Amino acid sequence: MRPLPEPARESLTLAPVLHALSDPVRLELVRRAWANPESTCSVLADGLDVPMSTLSNHWRVLREAGLISMTVDGRHRRIRPRADDLSDRFPGLLDPILRLGAAESLNSRLV
Repeated sequence: MRPLPEPARESLTLAPVLHALSDPVRLELVRRAWANPESTCSVLADGLDVPMSTLSNHWRVLREAGLISMTVDGRHRRIRPRADDLSDRFPGLLDPILRLGAAESLNSRLV
């Protein structure tokens, strides 16, 4: 499997991470990736009503921000959350964001 370019752990900065998480679709993709590590892009995006070209852009933004790592596996792209790198750089940041994102996602489905 061939890894795609991503920022090194020491060069992760808060602004790109928060920008990447500010979009509801990207937040949902990250939530799904955290719940299902090593899944493919298509599995994680299943059920989202978003065009493939837009999804590709979302995955790129998440990878370049350092939230995920992506490897090429034949015709598929495998997604791995960079939980350890993000926890080292920004302790305690992601858990509450992902929890709130899950609650908002659930509430929007109930309305």
